Amino acid sequence: MSPNRRTSYLGLELPSPLVVGAAAPLSSSTARLQQLQAEGAGAVVLPSLFLDHTSPGQADADTYVAEIRAARSALSIPVIASLNGNRPGQWLQAATALARAGAHALELNLYSVPTDAERSSAELEAEQVAMVRDVCASVTIPVAVKLSPWYTTLAPLARELQAAGARALVLFNRFYQPDVDIETLQTVSHLELSGPGDQRLPLRWIGLLHGRLELELAASGGIASGGDAVRLLMVGAQVTQVVSALLRGGPGHLQRMNEELELWLAEHGIQNLDGLRGCLSQRRSPDPEAFERAQYVRTLSDYSPPQSWSSLR
Repeated sequence: MSPNRRTSYLGLELPSPLVVGAAAPLSSSTARLQQLQAEGAGAVVLPSLFLDHTSPGQADADTYVAEIRAARSALSIPVIASLNGNRPGQWLQAATALARAGAHALELNLYSVPTDAERSSAELEAEQVAMVRDVCASVTIPVAVKLSPWYTTLAPLARELQAAGARALVLFNRFYQPDVDIETLQTVSHLELSGPGDQRLPLRWIGLLHGRLELELAASGGIASGGDAVRLLMVGAQVTQVVSALLRGGPGHLQRMNEELELWLAEHGIQNLDGLRGCLSQRRSPDPEAFERAQYVRTLSDYSPPQSWSSLR
């Protein structure tokens, strides 16, 4: 009997733990969404509706509502809406509109680069928790929160978000950093797709948080193969979001990832994902210190300098 790849996320049944993350080129049309579903997507997160200091333009909001309705009509897999903002504003109005449009769930993308030297981290985090609490209280659909890794104390914040009503955390948001063109004297931006090394940060924190909270944990960043999905599931991920790998390899790459995942499960005699999930989280790992600072010391001590350095004493 073939292994069962089905799972649940945010109370929704998914045919696969591979979720297409919010990225406009992947899900900019109903035809592309249908192709992603045919290739084995467990769910799709639509491109974010961006909130400015007050609210999105009405035309943008109306267009997004129409996209949700079209996706719901065309797909049998869950459709997750996404809101992206950095401060209080019209979050509640937008969230309720997206829920009414038929989104199965909502992903709040807390994209924030704190620059105000007068505001403490505690104040900023309390503001974000309050936003999540207000949104969760205003909608009946489940809410996930996508975080950056740059919080002072991530574990206590996760507990506060859980108490505020969040059902899941997506770890992590990946900020695109500005660059400077020294000839034009302009700041510029570059799209740099994530790579294998980017999955290690979510792997660490999912491994640390799994089993300590009731929140589900979704991994985001650098996941490009069935083997990548396996290792994130092992540390406790409920699902893994995929974006860059599909931008590189096209929708067909999603099918390959599903096939690799199923093959690995079959070769290791694992019939369903519950038999795999969290087996190497920190609470269940034979080497729990690997998730903490001891691993840093061990890694440095095991490093051997290049041969060209051998003559230097």
